Amino acid sequence: NISSFLMQQQHARFLECRYQDARHFLQLHPDDSSAAALDFRRKAKLLLSVAAQTLAVLHVPFWISSGTCLGWFRQCNIISYSKDVDIGIFISDFRPDIVAAFRDAGLSLKHKFGKVEDSLELSFLSDDVKLDIFFFYKDEGVMWNGGTQAKSGRKFKYVFAPFTLCWAELLEIKVRVPCETLDYVMANYGVFWNVPVRSWDWKTSPRNVIENGMWPSKEWAELIQVY
Repeated sequence: NISSFLMQQQHARFLECRYQDARHFLQLHPDDSSAAALDFRRKAKLLLSVAAQTLAVLHVPFWISSGTCLGWFRQCNIISYSKDVDIGIFISDFRPDIVAAFRDAGLSLKHKFGKVEDSLELSFLSDDVKLDIFFFYKDEGVMWNGGTQAKSGRKFKYVFAPFTLCWAELLEIKVRVPCETLDYVMANYGVFWNVPVRSWDWKTSPRNVIENGMWPSKEWAELIQVY
């Protein structure tokens, strides 16, 4: 398949996981090996695998983002208390059949926030684990994704320095990551990204979050859809 070969070549650089640093991190912060943690990791791996296969069929490139990217970078694994799987997609790669494709793969749509022109975000559910898809926009020398608080209509923006994509592997699944991974992780988590934080508020905790106004109440039915 020539088009998929060319798409893979576009992000041909492969980043090895930082295994030595991960070992050091796990000596300081031993992994949770409880049944619940192992069960979550198993479900999250399956969900990431389904997402990768579904988007590959659509020829939509994605990368692991937020806590999933942090887990890969910091401990070469999924963070057991993260409770979801996070991926990013450039809005220029959006396809209207993404929702149908994930439904066909057995996932249910949990919410749809925003619109293609602004702050689009999709969440799917599989076996009680959430897949968050954040769409990224390019704007005046930065890249950003949006967030929406369903109950208030408040909008948020998470701002990153421009980044490129490299290949990597997480739980034996081939994924993309921002090549400038440390900058990307620090944008979200600050200089103490290497310290586990279990209580996280998506509206206030990220270092790169800014308030971005509100959705007009007359558009809520279209722009804030919770299932």
